[in-house]
Amino acid sequence: MNKTYPDLLIMRHGETEWNREGRMQGALDSNLTPLGRQQAAAQHAILKRIGIDGWHVLSSPQGRALQTAEIAVAGLGAIETDDRLAEITVGAWSGRLRQDCLAELPSDAVVEDTPDGALALYEYAPQGEGFEALRIRAQSLLDSLTGPTVLITHGITSRMLRAVVLGQPTENLGKLPGGQGVVYRLSGGVQTKLE
Repeated sequence: MNKTYPDLLIMRHGETEWNREGRMQGALDSNLTPLGRQQAAAQHAILKRIGIDGWHVLSSPQGRALQTAEIAVAGLGAIETDDRLAEITVGAWSGRLRQDCLAELPSDAVVEDTPDGALALYEYAPQGEGFEALRIRAQSLLDSLTGPTVLITHGITSRMLRAVVLGQPTENLGKLPGGQGVVYRLSGGVQTKLE
């Protein structure tokens, strides 16, 4: 039986300059684009419509997530940061173009394209964190939650958090929807995409 978690609203930061350029960000950072700010504003409208009074709000400490949180949660609650919401690190591939990294993947890597790019890049990045370590980090964060929580994070970390809550194996990350400017509600083991 899957563990029960409090109600969650999980969202990814808005589009960044490096997202637009097709660069790996990981622990590095780039600013939100005008579209990214619009996506954060769309998330604000969703959160306002839902009503998050009494919800805890946690954000990744990375600049792109904090910029998104400041727009999305403006006037709705206080934002705290938690390092466990940071994006999966990509080691030597940080700042590099995705297409260049794709050429360096092992020949047996399964490359499936998702709204967050080829997920194999995050598993095989030299000196990167890898999915197993990310899953442990996501589980630690989720186990620490004591009530309804809004989580502002990153594409891969969002997928892993949702996989853990939904009882999905890591191999299913590519089957989970991604995207920016949306909010995923997880309640009673069910995921709903809010737009």
